[in-house]
Amino acid sequence: MIRPRVIPALLLKGQGLVKTIKFKDPKYLGDPINIVRIFNEKEVDEIVLLDINATPENRGPQFDLLKDIASEAFIPLAYGGGIRSMDDVRRLLSIGIEKLIMNTSAMETPSLIREVADHAGSQAAVASMDVKKNIFGKYEVFTHCGQKKTGIDPVKHALEMERMGVGEILVNSIDRDGTMQGYDIELVRRVADAVNVPVVACGGAGNLAHVAEAISQGHASAAAAGSMFVFQGPLRGVLISYPTPKELKEFIS
Repeated sequence: MIRPRVIPALLLKGQGLVKTIKFKDPKYLGDPINIVRIFNEKEVDEIVLLDINATPENRGPQFDLLKDIASEAFIPLAYGGGIRSMDDVRRLLSIGIEKLIMNTSAMETPSLIREVADHAGSQAAVASMDVKKNIFGKYEVFTHCGQKKTGIDPVKHALEMERMGVGEILVNSIDRDGTMQGYDIELVRRVADAVNVPVVACGGAGNLAHVAEAISQGHASAAAAGSMFVFQGPLRGVLISYPTPKELKEFIS
């Protein structure tokens, strides 16, 4: 049996990588190429790279920078941020990006998911949703990097993405982002149980026990995390790390 994937999720802001808490207060981590090199050496399962400024700034991907990053990545690389057309998709695929993550564009133009799946296969089409609880305690999908409410329930959105041919769904909890207090298991489970495509949990991981919980209790097929791979200690000092194969086997099977 193949072990569920454990994926570093990296946030690109300008030319550097940052980490946020609840989508706010980005802390600078370092140069993306250097950090990708470190993850190469640690033989991570995959890397998710999200440009958090692309959509709010109404621009497309930073193709030149992404080409440099992709040239250093010897592991599968998934990218999201500012993907709005098949021209963007073709350029990203041509420079070595293997998966296209669409968030705002998937909500506003769901047919783009279908086009990507038809062009490159469903495995290349990933829908991402940023979810937050509203004042009534109900889950709601946000777009524009957590800045814009949609009023749409994540399960409803996930089912639409599945209908459009998505190969994977990344579910990110805004409330848990960067807190290292554990995933929103209820949110992950609701989405995972509603669809027949793999669901990747994101937002809140602080240790491998949280990752295991997302898979066993949240029914996620994989788990992405940021803080637990880039910070160390209560002062959140920057240190790039990744579990050893032995540690992964101990917690996740």
